[in-house]
Amino acid sequence: MDVKGALFYIFSAVLLFAAFRVITARNPVHAALFLVLAFFQAAMVWMLLKAEFLAIVLVLVYVGAVMVLFLFVVMMLDINLDSIRQGFWRHFPLAATVGALIALEMAAVLMGGFGGGEPPRVVVMLGQAPGQFSNTRELGVLLYTQYLYPLEVASVILLVAIIAAIALTLRERKDNKALSSSEQVRVQARDRLQLLKMAATQPVAAAAQDANAAAPANTEKKA
Repeated sequence: MDVKGALFYIFSAVLLFAAFRVITARNPVHAALFLVLAFFQAAMVWMLLKAEFLAIVLVLVYVGAVMVLFLFVVMMLDINLDSIRQGFWRHFPLAATVGALIALEMAAVLMGGFGGGEPPRVVVMLGQAPGQFSNTRELGVLLYTQYLYPLEVASVILLVAIIAAIALTLRERKDNKALSSSEQVRVQARDRLQLLKMAATQPVAAAAQDANAAAPANTEKKA
């Protein structure tokens, strides 16, 4: 066994352990951290398979954005663990059935899904031009030529999901304090600043009257 094979088995073992701990950890924060570890190990497996672009995207998107968001949400929420564990055994048969079905499908694909057929296009290109092959370029060409319409459909679905999330969480109240962009654009300079003319000095007679009026009030307070 060479070094690459040994690293593959090490990363795969850690990946399986982390995935198992995700579904068995009692603390949601620990489960999220184990999921981050699983994503990192999957990225290392992609690196061993010379799919650098997929590995970097997995780390940046899932670990750097999605999982960090999940982790902060889980840490900020006051989760009652006892209420979560109450329905575990009630839903366990259904979950075990679905898990077994998924495992059988994956085993069928791994055992007989990749056999026979013509060699992939990537292998042919590697044989024709070694050293000039780029995973990122080939993935981009494949996405925007052969899979252009599915990519556009997926983009529209994501856009609709974002708009739906905003529409569902938007709550307007009467006492909301918000700025109107149209009013800010229409405002003029004279509306922002107003000059008031006031006397610089006060006449002596008026000042004396104010002092006499304030004197009885001060004496009453002292008394």
